[in-house]
Amino acid sequence: MSRLLAAFLTCVAAAALATGAAFGIVAALDAAPKQQNVPLVTFPDPPIGGPSSTPGSGAG
Repeated sequence: MSRLLAAFLTCVAAAALATGAAFGIVAALDAAPKQQNVPLVTFPDPPIGGPSSTPGSGAG
């Protein structure tokens, strides 16, 4: 009976430790400053008329 009790208490302690670690990680991530959403690569805007659609201008 004592082994069963020890196993049960070990499981309870492990679950409590995992829950505490999860809440701690979430709290640490919430405390971190927010990063700016700046793209690394930017592309120029297309011309107003859109791409050229004259016949024979494409490949194939």
